[in-house]
Amino acid sequence: MFWTEDTDTKKRYEAPDDVMDVSFKLDCKTLPIDHAQSLSDAIHTALPWFADEELAGLHLIHVAESGNGWMRPEDPENEVLCLSKRTRMTLRVPKHRIDDVNKLTGHALEIDGHPLTVKEGTSKTLSVLPTMFARYVLTEQQIDENEFLKEMAGVLRAMQIPVTKIMAGRQNKMRMTDGEIYLRSLMVAEMTPENAFKLQKHGIGEGRKFGCGLFVPQKGISAVNADD
Repeated sequence: MFWTEDTDTKKRYEAPDDVMDVSFKLDCKTLPIDHAQSLSDAIHTALPWFADEELAGLHLIHVAESGNGWMRPEDPENEVLCLSKRTRMTLRVPKHRIDDVNKLTGHALEIDGHPLTVKEGTSKTLSVLPTMFARYVLTEQQIDENEFLKEMAGVLRAMQIPVTKIMAGRQNKMRMTDGEIYLRSLMVAEMTPENAFKLQKHGIGEGRKFGCGLFVPQKGISAVNADD
């Protein structure tokens, strides 16, 4: 008997490295809750090429919940985010910009009066987990959850990503230079590894330069309605 294994069906998909996340350690004690505009402005000033790179994006900075009852502050006028030594700032960039983005190391940025020093960065390829989560997707102010999901399903199908399971989180808003913007979180589940990578690479909607439309891997559904 002559028997040849079909190795292609057994080969594990590995995410390409043409777009990567670079995660930087930080020396920073506090940040404004609404820091999207000011952090984006600081990154654009430090990295003049950032605006012209279609696939470049900025993940907003988040702090881990402590498990002792800590909740994300909800009053941007009077409260701030308190960062720990484990807090990171992550930029998503094309591979050919890895060396350029690492030039951020050592930069001292000012985020609405809060000093932030960028320390060393670590590069990693994008995930191929089947569930992806975006904290912030731009929406219209009055759109309800069903309308939002219908719109997102259409966007995914246009990207040739089959819609199996999607879930929307609560509506949120941010203060920007031109006024408030409205957002919802979105989870997309049961994707193939290829589509999971595609969704991270291209994102959904506008605003990736200030933290919107970017997806990260998610192991469950608990984060969809989380504030932070």
